[in-house]
Amino acid sequence: MSIVFVPKKLRGKAKVNQETIQRLLDENDQLIRCITEYMQKGRAVECVQYQQILHRNIVYLATIADASPDNTPPPPTTNSTSNETSMPSVNGQGGS
Repeated sequence: MSIVFVPKKLRGKAKVNQETIQRLLDENDQLIRCITEYMQKGRAVECVQYQQILHRNIVYLATIADASPDNTPPPPTTNSTSNETSMPSVNGQGGS
């Protein structure tokens, strides 16, 4: 069972630390492997329960990341080469 399934009386009381986050990441890795294996065997119906747990874990991790006070966005990257000039725009003209 996923560690995200916490009884209601304990929700919000647990301290989130690096170990908890790593356990979730490891669990997500295993879930992805199970989902992939079931899909390769053509057993998509069995994948649904694992996909739901994976989704819940990802949402939980995203919530932790959003609430983290030390979470600062990376600085914008400035590349000297731009794909904009080589990619056509939606109206068929060049990107510049």
